[in-house]
Amino acid sequence: MLATPAIQKEIQRRRTFAIISHPDAGKTTLTEKLLYHGGVIHETGEVKGKSGAKAVTSDWMELERQKGISITSSVMTFDYNDLRVNLLDTPGHKDFSEDTYRVLMAVDSAAMLIDVAKGVEERTKKLYEVCRLRKIPIFTFVNKLDREGKDPLTLIDEVEKTLNMQCYPVTWPLGIGQRFRGIYNRLTQEIWIYDQRREEVEDYQKIPFVKGKDDQILYNYLDKESADQVLEELDLIEGALPPFDVNEFLTGQISPVTFGSAKQNFGVDTFLQFFTKYAPGPQPRTTKDDQEVDPLDAKFTGFVFKIQANMDRRHRDRIAFIRICSGKFERGMKVQHSRLARELRLSYSSQFVAADKETVDEAYAGDIVGVGDTGNFAIGDCVSSAGKVQFEDIPKFAPELFGRLSVRDALKRQKLQEALRHLSEEGAIQLFIEPHVGMQDPIIGAVGELQFEVLLHRLQDEYNLEVKLNRLPYSVCRWPRTADGKAVSSLKGGANMAEDLIGNPVVLVNQEWDLNWLKRENPDVEFQTSISRAR
Repeated sequence: MLATPAIQKEIQRRRTFAIISHPDAGKTTLTEKLLYHGGVIHETGEVKGKSGAKAVTSDWMELERQKGISITSSVMTFDYNDLRVNLLDTPGHKDFSEDTYRVLMAVDSAAMLIDVAKGVEERTKKLYEVCRLRKIPIFTFVNKLDREGKDPLTLIDEVEKTLNMQCYPVTWPLGIGQRFRGIYNRLTQEIWIYDQRREEVEDYQKIPFVKGKDDQILYNYLDKESADQVLEELDLIEGALPPFDVNEFLTGQISPVTFGSAKQNFGVDTFLQFFTKYAPGPQPRTTKDDQEVDPLDAKFTGFVFKIQANMDRRHRDRIAFIRICSGKFERGMKVQHSRLARELRLSYSSQFVAADKETVDEAYAGDIVGVGDTGNFAIGDCVSSAGKVQFEDIPKFAPELFGRLSVRDALKRQKLQEALRHLSEEGAIQLFIEPHVGMQDPIIGAVGELQFEVLLHRLQDEYNLEVKLNRLPYSVCRWPRTADGKAVSSLKGGANMAEDLIGNPVVLVNQEWDLNWLKRENPDVEFQTSISRAR
């Protein structure tokens, strides 16, 4: 049964997207500027601000501010052009790729950010592949036009060849680096001219421009070489490209490209206007039994894609982030928890601008809502207002670095165990238990060095625990399974076996050679690099 017309109207004005990029492409700066244009903040900070500069809103964790990178995904909500926009800022660093992957399961579109000087980088490729796998439409924003970089035709050719995706330039840059004077909007046929030294964000000129008729205007604002180049480039793209096809964008065949400078706050509003016009609303979600859940359905459904502890350390809080898939959420409502097979009341609910949260009484399909969690939720859990619903699993991936932690004060061992359990439930690390050792001294798995660094920092900062990390020689972790997916708890060949926190057997070996040996000794076993979080 469909929801009432009033609820349907609210659902249809939701837009939920993630920003993805290689580290240092300007992702968090772009997020800040989008929040500025959404009226959420009235002053923007830079990620790598000088001493005394305002810290960015979307990086709430202290270590993020120190390092100038995003370590955990942030969720932000704002209104723009009569739409409610849910923006998820993701970590670009590969060590936090699992967090980014989970976020991409909760969005309906993505904005891919590309540095004009560096082009398509390694992390961008991997994140693009995840988007393509999930059939997520992608907007492209070419950033840092105020710095020297590749010319736009070369850049678009690189994107198309590297990612095997056709680009559709919505705007075109008028010069690059010190000669960057603005952009040409191909859809509205206007040029936007600005001064890089301007004091006000809104201080730019908007001039009607028809190619072939108004060419002289470019020579009034650009040097002759830049104007000649822009006119030549526009001749090429205008002659080669058909009109913008919305369906080709929504099916992932083309990516609309806009140019600008997030740091200079130029071109960001153009992107936002284009985004709100063409971004898809909440999309249907498929359950494990291949049923499609319509977002306009009257029944409330959702899934947990992220858990974050200690956003408010004074209260030792723990927030489960739920992507609403259908219907309407109301604070205090009772829901069926599919994994626990029991009813829960969602009493404490919030929406966020980074760590600043405000109570939300109602939310709709497409929204992200944070609910207070006392330990009932795990990543991948599904909830509904009636009956059981199971959306597709959210996988976890094999870590590559391993260690154990020791605490100087023996009386704090229990506190350490509790902290590690909290952080593993967030997905920040993975814990493996050896049968002969037990939970009191787990093996810690991380994807990269930075994850270990964040772990040590958070244990000190949030739990007041001084610990020492003792590295272990393992570098390969796999979940052994039979061909029909059943767990294998013993192997030939003398493998070191452990279990993850939900009892799945796992094998840990020092190097790939050891794994190949186990594969030869156990030909009927599949050694999986990822596994469902479902219990």
